[in-house]
Amino acid sequence: MAKRRIAVLGSTGSIGTQTLDVVRQHGDKLEIVGLAVNSSLDVLLAQAREFGVRHLAVGNAALANDPRCDEARALVRSLAVPEGQEDAEASFGVGSEAVVALTQLPEVDVVVNALVGAAGLEASYTTLKAGKVLALANKESLVVGGDLIMPLAAAVDADRRASGVAPATGPAGALMPIDSEHGAIYQCLLGENPREISKLWVTASGGPFRGKTIADLEAVTPAQALAHPTWNMGAKISIDSSTLMNKGLEVIEAHHLFAMPYDQIEVVVQPQSAIHSMVEFTDGSVLAHLGTTDMRIPIQFALSYPERWEAPVRPLDFRTLGSLEFAAPDVDTFRCLSLARHAGEVGGTLPAVMNAANEVAVAAFLAEQIGYLDIARCVEATMDAHEGAGVQVVESLEQLKAVDAWARAFASEWARGRRS
Repeated sequence: MAKRRIAVLGSTGSIGTQTLDVVRQHGDKLEIVGLAVNSSLDVLLAQAREFGVRHLAVGNAALANDPRCDEARALVRSLAVPEGQEDAEASFGVGSEAVVALTQLPEVDVVVNALVGAAGLEASYTTLKAGKVLALANKESLVVGGDLIMPLAAAVDADRRASGVAPATGPAGALMPIDSEHGAIYQCLLGENPREISKLWVTASGGPFRGKTIADLEAVTPAQALAHPTWNMGAKISIDSSTLMNKGLEVIEAHHLFAMPYDQIEVVVQPQSAIHSMVEFTDGSVLAHLGTTDMRIPIQFALSYPERWEAPVRPLDFRTLGSLEFAAPDVDTFRCLSLARHAGEVGGTLPAVMNAANEVAVAAFLAEQIGYLDIARCVEATMDAHEGAGVQVVESLEQLKAVDAWARAFASEWARGRRS
């Protein structure tokens, strides 16, 4: 079997580095041909040397004149040319366009989109437009642009079936979710009749503040909010997990990924994070996906589908697991979950506004410019303003960029007012 050739966007983040670890363990099946980072040039250079990667990109345009960029250009030209890629010239670029350009490389089969924030949407769009497999860890691609992304994925799926590339049974595999929860649902649905699904259960750990009251959260610090009890994640996602915004985003993603109405998607708190999500069927049966709390498992499945390879981590030992707890989420205290669900149910451009406002608010909180509970207040104020002006039907990337810019400006002004 020919190696699957991968471009990793966001290769120095949590998902990116764990993707590279999966490739280390399965180098006979996987090959890294492109790497993109935002600013971590030193780590990018080390990764390129280790994996012999001849296509590199740095998203931060301010680094264009950094001497390490010259080092990167020299490095990609000096690396050996892989067999079958003799006509492919090495490349190094700076800026968001250079990151997106990696999705267009003819030698790329799969793009792992681990970019953080709305910046990942265009990369997802161009990946599917190019007919490549999208292994998706960027939540905003579907939260903001699901109305654009899912039709593209369906078209690539149809092409994969027509050309005989798709598996004989099951999904065609154009869009593989890397998220633990959606990867779990994806696997629970394999071989099942979509008409027999009654509910999707998206599990949540509850974050570091499970059981806390609104009064308890008034003085929360960034350090406290970053201390996730079970998962090792980046700063933005860790804060979203603590506010339950992460679960709200996942509800919207599940709606798009699995064509499921919102009233058939529920969130349940499962503190041990052993159950990664569940699917309930019309006869009352429930399929649950369990496993070790390690993102390398869903990453590997996204890259190996439809096969399953040797476990990248030690499997879960049920003899030592202990009890499994379940609880309803506290949506009154953690209001971001309700705000995100409302944005999804309204649809159109409101999820884009919600997402942009949340990114601004989380950044302001991490910079200690606003309080923890102000995150939800900022998101709600921005959403209310947009709904008052009129939510639009999603039509294009350009429209979504304009809406995103408006929402960021509004949320930033709100945060400034909170500080004054």
